[in-house]
Amino acid sequence: MTEIAARSIAPAETRAPPAASGGEYVKGLRMAAICIVLLVINAFSQIDRILPFILAEKIKAELLLTDTQIGLLTGIAFAVCYALLSLPLARAADRGSPRFVLVSCVLLWSVMTTLGGFAASFLFLALTRFGVAFGEAGALPAGHALIVRKIGPERRGLAIGLFAMGIPLGTMVGFAAGGAIADIFGWRVVLMGAGAVGVLIGLLTILVAGPTPPLQSKAASSEPFLRTSLNLLSSPAFRWMFTGAIFLGFAGAPFYAFSIPFLIRTHGFTATEVGVSFGMLQGLMGIIGTLGGGRWFDHAVRSGTGKVLAPPAILFLIASVTTTAALFAPAGWMSIALFVPGMLSFSFFLPWGFGAAHLVAGPGRQAQATSLVMIGSGLVGPALGPLFVGIVSDTAGAAGIPNGLGLGMLIVPVATVLTGISLLIANRRVGAFLRQR
Repeated sequence: MTEIAARSIAPAETRAPPAASGGEYVKGLRMAAICIVLLVINAFSQIDRILPFILAEKIKAELLLTDTQIGLLTGIAFAVCYALLSLPLARAADRGSPRFVLVSCVLLWSVMTTLGGFAASFLFLALTRFGVAFGEAGALPAGHALIVRKIGPERRGLAIGLFAMGIPLGTMVGFAAGGAIADIFGWRVVLMGAGAVGVLIGLLTILVAGPTPPLQSKAASSEPFLRTSLNLLSSPAFRWMFTGAIFLGFAGAPFYAFSIPFLIRTHGFTATEVGVSFGMLQGLMGIIGTLGGGRWFDHAVRSGTGKVLAPPAILFLIASVTTTAALFAPAGWMSIALFVPGMLSFSFFLPWGFGAAHLVAGPGRQAQATSLVMIGSGLVGPALGPLFVGIVSDTAGAAGIPNGLGLGMLIVPVATVLTGISLLIANRRVGAFLRQR
């Protein structure tokens, strides 16, 4: 990479941070309120995203869908729109008002979730998932941009961890409450109710977030869109993070799309039983992973060792072994227990992955760095991973092969170990980058 390109992606901590309104970052109760509302937004983003997973069996039965269609619905119908739109929405958040982008996205995906409850065909439901993906594509980059402009550098790892904690909390609520409500009232009521609550949260965000301070780094905000992305990807440190994110998509998307159907079909759980047990464990592991990961990441940065990706890499390697065992465990409780390290690894990675990306990107590019990581993890893997699992399951079922869904889900541990290896390489590259700054 050229010297100019290297300077263009110098880490944020080497430059003067952008000031918040009045020349200071928010503190105390105001900072807590912003973190809480961001957590709630991320939670409902995750709820609306994963509801089709817990509702898959009921939707499949009513709309007469195949596993391949379920894979398309939870994969490509969401992933392509989600990943490709994240970059322009991230650019808008970096250059303009993160609050405006965030609120607009919340309102859009909530309305589209509600419309999903009226679906009478696969096509209409797929179109609503495109709409949900459109809205959710800008939430994470805009949320990170808001954190960067509102919260001081010494607390950003924790703030990112709190924001990320919405994912496991949303997963827990979505699986547990979604499954229980669907058993009583049906899947349509679940989608309509989740969308209505999301609209209220979007309106509340306008008041809590407050005006966004202007970006000081004009050079970063005015840099051509394509050049910023190419400069980031030309860095070996960022490129290996991006590679790890791609493998992560092949691991995470099939894991969450088919773990619930696998436990229901293979071990005879009801939607309520597996929703509560799997959802509660996912929520607990998510809280531990995001909060613990955020604090650990802040400590790793302050230590100056540059080892900002090794811990999540090691955890992914462990999870690849336990997930493989879970797919062939003889008892349902054993499968759920063996899924736990995988649950923990996905949430633990979030503050490390995004925090390391922000270090490499520098001011005025954090939202775009977030978006590129999202594209890596959210485009190819979620588009093809669940589809692969669905095809293997349908093919095995037609051939009379038992545990066809489990065989298809073997893509999860394979992708998990590749994620761990990529992050170990990225750990060395990021460390070298930080030592040379």
